[in-house]
Amino acid sequence: MIIGINAQKLYHSQDYRNAGISRYIGQLLQHLAPRMKHRFVVFANEQLRHWEGWGAAHMALHASVWPTSQPAVRVLWEQLVLPWLAWHHRLDVLHCPLNIRPLATTVPCVLTIHDLSFERFPERFHPAKQRYLAAFTRLSARRAAHILTDSASTRDDVTRFYGIPPERMTVVYPGVDADFTPIRDPQVLADFRRRHGLEAPYILYLGTLEPRKNVDRLVRAFAALVQAGGPNFRHRLVLAGGKGWDYQAIFRAIEREGVGDRVLTPGYVPRAEQPLWYNAADLFVYPSEYEGFGFPVLEAMACGVPVITTQASSLPEVVGAAGCLVPPSDEAALTAAMARLLSRPEEAAALGTAGTAQAARFTWGRTAAACLAVYEHFGSGRQQPWLAS
Repeated sequence: MIIGINAQKLYHSQDYRNAGISRYIGQLLQHLAPRMKHRFVVFANEQLRHWEGWGAAHMALHASVWPTSQPAVRVLWEQLVLPWLAWHHRLDVLHCPLNIRPLATTVPCVLTIHDLSFERFPERFHPAKQRYLAAFTRLSARRAAHILTDSASTRDDVTRFYGIPPERMTVVYPGVDADFTPIRDPQVLADFRRRHGLEAPYILYLGTLEPRKNVDRLVRAFAALVQAGGPNFRHRLVLAGGKGWDYQAIFRAIEREGVGDRVLTPGYVPRAEQPLWYNAADLFVYPSEYEGFGFPVLEAMACGVPVITTQASSLPEVVGAAGCLVPPSDEAALTAAMARLLSRPEEAAALGTAGTAQAARFTWGRTAAACLAVYEHFGSGRQQPWLAS
């Protein structure tokens, strides 16, 4: 087979672009590379003239001559140029790993829908972007040969919003990168803390700073924890991540609660440093009210850090029994969970150990194998009845 991958969102930079979907595409390609039974054609943006993630002769990288790293240009390229490229390369199947497929192509398309946050929370997107995502994702879902979702929660959302029956979808969980692992050398962690002024113990949140992640509620829950802990309470709260939609609400909460001296906001954390931030934390808290999957929770568990997250959307699928789950709107429950794990180190350690075992279930090798099975099944001339997971 000749399999095409739309990799327009793949970057090798160390900034915010090399996160989320970029890492998903990169890891998928790395783990597809050993599958030498097929040829792969990877359609990249103009910045990706080479990529060191693979060196397989049966994987061809084609960088766009259009400046598709610009979102508006990428949208046009996907609808106008990609259909021609799919025909030109005689693709048997095309995987579009970010919600939208070219509507005009006759090549069978496998579509990955990561989440439907723009449908669940339309008011939190720019109106033009929300309308584009909602309209084109709906059309793409209806015309896809098959749909992959990162979780059963997202699969159910696709059925709810677009009426797609579950048998036209397969849940394919992403994996966790190999460098997210417990760091056993205390000197490495001590040096990291010293470089970043983290001598005091800390509770970590790592992700985009926006109200949908309930970060403002985390600030209020932490303020209650500080008040209850009295003068001997030493922990700080680290809110690591880039600023997202309405991030000002988080900083207003910090000011109102009077915990500015206790809350650190280091900004976007480079990918290479993220395992250190997780490992050096006493707790990882991710109180989001909606996730298509929840990479930070999985990464924290893989690093052996006790995790507190919510009962919302896909997060229970990721955590299983290896984390502490609270209702997303219950600040008192969040405060109580943090207080309990900080005061019970044995329970926290057991949760960390359980987390590493749970995270080990999510591998990119399994992700790639599941995707490949769908490509092979739905490629040109191969469609047969499919039993979805």
